[in-house]
Amino acid sequence: MSERVVLVTGGARGIGRAIAQAFLDAGADVAICARHEPDEALRSADGARLACFVAADVRDPESADIVVGATTRRFGRLDVLVNNAGGAPTADSATASPRFSTSIITLNLIAPLVFAQAANAVMQGQADGGTIVNVASVSGLRASPGAAAYAAAKAGLLNLTRTLAIDFAPKVRVNAVAAGLVRTEQSALYYGDDDGIAAVGATVPLGRMAEVTEIADVCRFLASPLASYVNGTHITVDGGGEWPAYMAAALPKPSPRAP
Repeated sequence: MSERVVLVTGGARGIGRAIAQAFLDAGADVAICARHEPDEALRSADGARLACFVAADVRDPESADIVVGATTRRFGRLDVLVNNAGGAPTADSATASPRFSTSIITLNLIAPLVFAQAANAVMQGQADGGTIVNVASVSGLRASPGAAAYAAAKAGLLNLTRTLAIDFAPKVRVNAVAAGLVRTEQSALYYGDDDGIAAVGATVPLGRMAEVTEIADVCRFLASPLASYVNGTHITVDGGGEWPAYMAAALPKPSPRAP
Protein backbone atom coordinates (compact mmCIF):
# COMPACT_ATOMS: atom_id res chain seq x y z
CA MET A 1 0.00 0.00 0.00
CA SER A 2 3.00 2.33 -0.29
CA GLU A 3 2.23 5.64 -2.01
CA ARG A 4 -1.49 5.00 -1.50
CA VAL A 5 -3.70 7.47 0.38
CA VAL A 6 -6.39 6.06 2.66
CA LEU A 7 -9.25 7.80 4.47
CA VAL A 8 -10.90 6.00 7.41
CA THR A 9 -14.07 7.45 8.93
CA GLY A 10 -14.46 6.86 12.66
CA GLY A 11 -10.75 6.11 12.80
CA ALA A 12 -10.01 7.40 16.29
CA ARG A 13 -10.81 4.24 18.24
CA GLY A 14 -12.00 0.66 18.07
CA ILE A 15 -12.20 -1.05 14.70
CA GLY A 16 -11.55 2.20 12.84
CA ARG A 17 -8.30 2.82 14.68
CA ALA A 18 -7.15 -0.73 13.93
CA ILE A 19 -7.98 -0.24 10.25
CA ALA A 20 -6.03 3.01 10.11
CA GLN A 21 -3.08 1.36 11.87
CA ALA A 22 -3.11 -1.56 9.43
CA PHE A 23 -2.86 0.75 6.44
CA LEU A 24 -0.15 2.86 8.08
CA ASP A 25 1.89 -0.27 8.75
CA ALA A 26 1.40 -1.34 5.13
CA GLY A 27 3.03 1.88 3.94
CA ALA A 28 0.01 4.05 3.16
CA ASP A 29 -0.57 7.68 4.03
CA VAL A 30 -3.67 7.76 6.21
CA ALA A 31 -6.27 10.36 7.16
CA ILE A 32 -8.88 9.69 9.81
CA CYS A 33 -11.98 11.61 10.81
CA ALA A 34 -14.03 11.50 13.98
CA ARG A 35 -15.87 13.86 16.28
CA HIS A 36 -13.05 13.77 18.80
CA GLU A 37 -9.29 13.58 18.30
CA PRO A 38 -7.77 10.25 19.39
CA ASP A 39 -6.18 10.15 22.83
CA GLU A 40 -2.96 8.99 21.24
CA ALA A 41 -1.73 9.82 17.75
CA LEU A 42 -1.63 7.00 15.21
CA ARG A 43 1.85 6.35 13.87
CA SER A 44 3.18 3.59 11.62
CA ALA A 45 5.17 0.83 13.29
CA ASP A 46 8.40 2.17 11.80
CA GLY A 47 7.55 5.71 12.97
CA ALA A 48 7.76 7.10 9.45
CA ARG A 49 4.12 8.10 8.97
CA LEU A 50 1.61 9.84 11.20
CA ALA A 51 -2.11 9.71 10.51
CA CYS A 52 -3.72 13.03 9.65
CA PHE A 53 -6.77 13.85 11.79
CA VAL A 54 -9.78 15.84 10.58
CA ALA A 55 -12.52 16.67 13.10
CA ALA A 56 -15.94 15.85 11.65
CA ASP A 57 -19.37 14.48 12.45
CA VAL A 58 -20.13 12.22 9.49
CA ARG A 59 -23.86 12.70 10.05
CA ASP A 60 -23.42 16.26 8.73
CA PRO A 61 -23.62 15.91 4.93
CA GLU A 62 -21.18 18.80 4.46
CA SER A 63 -18.50 16.90 6.37
CA ALA A 64 -17.82 14.56 3.45
CA ASP A 65 -16.56 17.30 1.15
CA ILE A 66 -14.65 18.88 4.03
CA VAL A 67 -12.88 15.66 5.01
CA VAL A 68 -12.19 14.45 1.48
CA GLY A 69 -10.98 17.94 0.55
CA ALA A 70 -8.63 18.08 3.54
CA THR A 71 -7.25 14.66 2.65
CA THR A 72 -6.56 15.48 -0.98
CA ARG A 73 -5.00 18.83 -0.11
CA ARG A 74 -2.67 17.11 2.34
CA PHE A 75 -1.70 14.11 0.23
CA GLY A 76 -2.62 15.07 -3.33
CA ARG A 77 -4.95 12.13 -4.03
CA LEU A 78 -7.33 9.59 -2.49
CA ASP A 79 -7.03 5.89 -3.27
CA VAL A 80 -9.06 4.18 -0.55
CA LEU A 81 -12.09 5.18 1.49
CA VAL A 82 -13.06 2.97 4.42
CA ASN A 83 -16.56 3.85 5.62
CA ASN A 84 -16.17 2.62 9.19
CA ALA A 85 -18.03 5.19 11.32
CA GLY A 86 -21.23 3.70 12.69
CA GLY A 87 -22.87 1.92 15.57
CA ALA A 88 -25.93 2.25 17.78
CA PRO A 89 -27.04 1.74 21.37
CA THR A 90 -29.63 -0.89 22.12
CA ALA A 91 -33.18 0.43 21.75
CA ASP A 92 -36.63 -1.07 22.20
CA SER A 93 -38.05 -1.58 18.72
CA ALA A 94 -41.58 -0.90 19.94
CA THR A 95 -40.83 2.51 21.44
CA ALA A 96 -37.74 3.94 19.70
CA SER A 97 -38.49 7.49 18.62
CA PRO A 98 -38.45 8.61 14.98
CA ARG A 99 -35.67 11.04 15.86
CA PHE A 100 -33.53 8.23 17.28
CA SER A 101 -34.12 5.96 14.29
CA THR A 102 -33.37 8.77 11.83
CA SER A 103 -30.08 9.49 13.58
CA ILE A 104 -29.03 5.83 13.49
CA ILE A 105 -29.90 5.42 9.81
CA THR A 106 -28.12 8.67 8.96
CA LEU A 107 -24.95 7.50 10.70
CA ASN A 108 -24.90 3.96 9.35
CA LEU A 109 -26.31 4.38 5.84
CA ILE A 110 -26.67 7.96 4.63
CA ALA A 111 -23.20 9.03 5.79
CA PRO A 112 -21.43 6.18 3.97
CA LEU A 113 -23.34 7.07 0.80
CA VAL A 114 -22.41 10.75 1.00
CA PHE A 115 -18.75 9.96 1.75
CA ALA A 116 -18.69 7.45 -1.11
CA GLN A 117 -20.02 10.11 -3.47
CA ALA A 118 -17.34 12.60 -2.39
CA ALA A 119 -14.56 10.01 -2.67
CA ASN A 120 -15.79 8.77 -6.05
CA ALA A 121 -15.69 12.30 -7.44
CA VAL A 122 -11.95 12.33 -6.73
CA MET A 123 -11.19 8.74 -7.70
CA GLN A 124 -12.90 8.97 -11.09
CA GLY A 125 -10.37 11.64 -12.07
CA GLN A 126 -7.37 9.47 -11.17
CA ALA A 127 -5.75 7.24 -13.76
CA ASP A 128 -5.96 4.19 -11.50
CA GLY A 129 -9.28 5.06 -9.86
CA GLY A 130 -9.71 3.86 -6.30
CA THR A 131 -11.61 1.58 -3.99
CA ILE A 132 -14.24 1.91 -1.27
CA VAL A 133 -14.71 -0.50 1.63
CA ASN A 134 -17.87 -0.29 3.74
CA VAL A 135 -17.76 -1.74 7.24
CA ALA A 136 -21.14 -3.41 7.59
CA SER A 137 -22.37 -5.97 10.11
CA VAL A 138 -23.94 -9.39 10.38
CA SER A 139 -26.88 -7.42 11.83
CA GLY A 140 -27.67 -6.58 8.22
CA LEU A 141 -27.90 -10.28 7.36
CA ARG A 142 -30.07 -11.57 10.20
CA ALA A 143 -32.63 -10.41 12.74
CA SER A 144 -31.16 -8.16 15.42
CA PRO A 145 -33.58 -7.69 18.34
CA GLY A 146 -33.18 -4.34 20.04
CA ALA A 147 -31.44 -2.84 17.01
CA ALA A 148 -34.13 -2.41 14.36
CA ALA A 149 -32.89 0.83 12.82
CA TYR A 150 -29.25 -0.23 13.01
CA ALA A 151 -29.89 -3.61 11.40
CA ALA A 152 -32.01 -2.07 8.65
CA ALA A 153 -29.30 0.50 7.96
CA LYS A 154 -26.60 -2.16 7.74
CA ALA A 155 -28.78 -4.23 5.40
CA GLY A 156 -29.14 -1.10 3.31
CA LEU A 157 -25.38 -0.59 3.39
CA LEU A 158 -24.85 -4.04 1.88
CA ASN A 159 -27.28 -3.23 -0.93
CA LEU A 160 -25.65 0.18 -1.36
CA THR A 161 -22.32 -1.62 -1.78
CA ARG A 162 -23.67 -3.76 -4.62
CA THR A 163 -25.34 -0.78 -6.30
CA LEU A 164 -22.37 1.59 -6.13
CA ALA A 165 -20.09 -1.17 -7.39
CA ILE A 166 -22.03 -0.99 -10.65
CA ASP A 167 -22.55 2.77 -10.72
CA PHE A 168 -18.87 3.59 -9.98
CA ALA A 169 -17.29 0.85 -12.14
CA PRO A 170 -14.89 0.36 -13.78
CA LYS A 171 -12.72 3.04 -12.14
CA VAL A 172 -13.82 2.41 -8.56
CA ARG A 173 -14.36 -0.91 -6.80
CA VAL A 174 -16.83 -1.04 -3.88
CA ASN A 175 -17.00 -3.89 -1.36
CA ALA A 176 -18.03 -4.46 2.24
CA VAL A 177 -17.03 -6.35 5.36
CA ALA A 178 -19.91 -7.84 7.36
CA ALA A 179 -18.37 -7.97 10.81
CA GLY A 180 -19.62 -10.28 13.52
CA LEU A 181 -18.95 -9.96 17.24
CA VAL A 182 -15.79 -7.90 17.74
CA ARG A 183 -13.97 -7.23 20.99
CA THR A 184 -13.30 -3.51 21.41
CA GLU A 185 -12.73 -1.12 24.28
CA GLN A 186 -16.51 -0.74 24.52
CA SER A 187 -17.33 -4.46 24.76
CA ALA A 188 -17.73 -4.26 28.54
CA LEU A 189 -20.63 -1.81 28.08
CA TYR A 190 -22.62 -4.51 26.29
CA TYR A 191 -21.33 -7.80 27.67
CA GLY A 192 -20.06 -7.01 31.17
CA ASP A 193 -16.71 -8.17 32.55
CA ASP A 194 -14.21 -10.57 30.99
CA ASP A 195 -16.34 -13.55 31.99
CA GLY A 196 -19.34 -12.08 30.18
CA ILE A 197 -17.27 -11.36 27.09
CA ALA A 198 -15.90 -14.91 27.16
CA ALA A 199 -19.41 -16.34 27.54
CA VAL A 200 -20.64 -14.40 24.52
CA GLY A 201 -17.55 -15.43 22.56
CA ALA A 202 -18.28 -19.06 23.35
CA THR A 203 -21.43 -18.83 21.23
CA VAL A 204 -19.21 -18.42 18.15
CA PRO A 205 -17.87 -21.62 16.53
CA LEU A 206 -14.30 -20.31 16.79
CA GLY A 207 -14.89 -19.84 20.51
CA ARG A 208 -14.20 -16.12 20.78
CA MET A 209 -15.03 -12.67 19.47
CA ALA A 210 -12.96 -11.23 16.67
CA GLU A 211 -10.04 -8.95 17.44
CA VAL A 212 -10.16 -5.54 15.78
CA THR A 213 -7.04 -6.38 13.80
CA GLU A 214 -8.85 -9.28 12.14
CA ILE A 215 -11.46 -6.92 10.71
CA ALA A 216 -8.73 -4.50 9.68
CA ASP A 217 -6.85 -7.21 7.78
CA VAL A 218 -9.89 -8.01 5.64
CA CYS A 219 -10.41 -4.31 4.89
CA ARG A 220 -6.79 -4.05 3.82
CA PHE A 221 -7.18 -7.11 1.57
CA LEU A 222 -10.27 -5.67 -0.16
CA ALA A 223 -8.45 -2.38 -0.79
CA SER A 224 -5.32 -4.06 -2.12
CA PRO A 225 -4.30 -5.30 -5.60
CA LEU A 226 -4.91 -8.84 -4.28
CA ALA A 227 -8.63 -8.07 -4.60
CA SER A 228 -8.39 -6.37 -8.00
CA TYR A 229 -11.31 -8.37 -9.43
CA VAL A 230 -13.45 -8.35 -6.29
CA ASN A 231 -16.30 -5.90 -6.69
CA GLY A 232 -19.85 -5.48 -5.42
CA THR A 233 -19.71 -8.13 -2.71
CA HIS A 234 -19.14 -8.56 1.00
CA ILE A 235 -16.96 -10.79 3.11
CA THR A 236 -18.55 -12.05 6.31
CA VAL A 237 -16.03 -12.08 9.17
CA ASP A 238 -17.91 -13.72 12.04
CA GLY A 239 -15.92 -16.76 13.12
CA GLY A 240 -18.45 -19.12 11.58
CA GLY A 241 -21.59 -17.39 12.79
CA GLU A 242 -23.50 -18.36 15.90
CA TRP A 243 -24.51 -21.67 17.42
CA PRO A 244 -28.00 -22.59 16.14
CA ALA A 245 -30.80 -22.20 18.67
CA TYR A 246 -31.74 -25.87 18.47
CA MET A 247 -28.19 -26.82 19.47
CA ALA A 248 -28.26 -24.38 22.35
CA ALA A 249 -31.46 -26.02 23.54
CA ALA A 250 -29.96 -29.48 23.33
CA LEU A 251 -26.51 -28.44 24.58
CA PRO A 252 -26.72 -25.56 27.09
CA LYS A 253 -23.00 -24.95 26.55
CA PRO A 254 -21.16 -25.40 23.23
CA SER A 255 -19.26 -28.69 23.20
CA PRO A 256 -15.46 -28.27 23.50
CA ARG A 257 -13.42 -28.55 20.34
CA ALA A 258 -10.41 -30.82 20.12
CA PRO A 259 -7.14 -28.94 19.63
